[in-house]
Amino acid sequence: MAPGIRIQDCNHAPIKPAGSYVLYWIITNRRLTYNFALERALEHCRELRKPLMIFEALRCDYQWASDRLHRFVIDGMADNANTCAKHRIRYFPYVEPEVDAGKGLLEALASHACVLVTDDFPCFFLPRMVGAAARKLSMRLEAVDSNGLMPIRAADRVFVRAFDFRRYLQKVLPSHLANFPMADPLAGTGSMASPSLPRGITSRWPPAFGSLLQAKAGLLDVFPIDHQINPVELRGGHTAAHARIKKVLTEKLSTYGEEHNAPEVQGTSNMSPYLHFGHISAHEIFAAVARLEKWRPQKLALRSNGARQGWWNMSGSSESYLNQLVTWREVGYNFCAHREDYDRYDSLPTWAQKTLEEHAGDGRPNVYSLQEFETGATHDPLWNAAQGQLVRDGYIHNYLRMLWGKKILEWSDSPQTALSVLIHLNNKYSVDGRNPNSYSGIFWCLGRYDRAWGPIRPIYWKIRYMSSENTARKYSVKNYIQKYTQPNERR
Repeated sequence: MAPGIRIQDCNHAPIKPAGSYVLYWIITNRRLTYNFALERALEHCRELRKPLMIFEALRCDYQWASDRLHRFVIDGMADNANTCAKHRIRYFPYVEPEVDAGKGLLEALASHACVLVTDDFPCFFLPRMVGAAARKLSMRLEAVDSNGLMPIRAADRVFVRAFDFRRYLQKVLPSHLANFPMADPLAGTGSMASPSLPRGITSRWPPAFGSLLQAKAGLLDVFPIDHQINPVELRGGHTAAHARIKKVLTEKLSTYGEEHNAPEVQGTSNMSPYLHFGHISAHEIFAAVARLEKWRPQKLALRSNGARQGWWNMSGSSESYLNQLVTWREVGYNFCAHREDYDRYDSLPTWAQKTLEEHAGDGRPNVYSLQEFETGATHDPLWNAAQGQLVRDGYIHNYLRMLWGKKILEWSDSPQTALSVLIHLNNKYSVDGRNPNSYSGIFWCLGRYDRAWGPIRPIYWKIRYMSSENTARKYSVKNYIQKYTQPNERR
């Protein structure tokens, strides 16, 4: 059962028992496992004795829409179609063929529904989209938070340091761990009838089955999206996400604490794209780590001192991984849930804005344009390689991602320009962009979640400094540079 703290009544409209079905509108929890929103929809089905309709759509006019992002989402749709077919649940996947072609579809489906349940996500255009739908619909619209281990509205304030958020988690998270989503909420729904739809809906808005979901080559060419941003090798969907976390647990987790910062080792989990699109839940990943560690809630340390190690009473590597999965990921969700300006320069801490503004006029030995950044045409081979990895693979190694952001600050004509470049490049190329966690990483480069540092340096002043030279002294990067440098740059 979905905990009440995770459920938002978006429009305070009535439930309509005479409707034909309960409608679950998937917008970010694009999975059918470990999903509080799906559980909530099934609760309504049981109470109203109505079947379930699952609607998952992909519009074509979202900012930065591309073959890369479309393909990853559609991979997940294929998984959901197979799962729904197995459980005999009516699934309606819709991929919008042109701008505004899907206009009116949600309202048409909702007009036959008793109640509409959707996902609560605090970032990108999705809160505005849900708000607009809530104002139009005459039946109840509920948004359910299935983002992380901590409900995003459990805290009534924004945490400005990861240490403070970690200490808060250590105080209150144990009670929320007791409310865990079901691994397979569709189990036992075999006797549920499959609702029918008026032919007018399916003829006007044809569902996306067949070759499109099967990822046949060339089928994305007809959509009005950016075809210059190619799909990445990483495939989307819960099947791929589950296989990925299994590999991480067996091959990477034991050395994660020592190796996740080393670029050439590739010791990171690379689960963030799957978490961003909801193809896997943080609960499912946590449960897998806990099983591996033979962990029980009784092992939690009875203290809340904000320490990164020792609270879970797991191995050092597992605790390092959970610090990323829980603390650093969810502190970003906390910020976005409480601050609508999460993506604006003015949301930076006062001390960071002050130091950046006071030294915005400092001389910069190198200033690059957006095009030069995008094409990796700087003087720095390591930075160019990091940008090359972003363009080619859809992500940058975690440690180099920090360096990548710091150098954009240093090589832009102002901190505001740097922020604009960071957001554009990250959201355009990164599969896990447009996410609270990625905004945390971007803004950390400019001082969010950090403190004033010394020694004082030009441009940065009190902002934490990083350099390619120091990085190369700490970690081996020669092979990384060779792998991600464009051939014409090697001559």
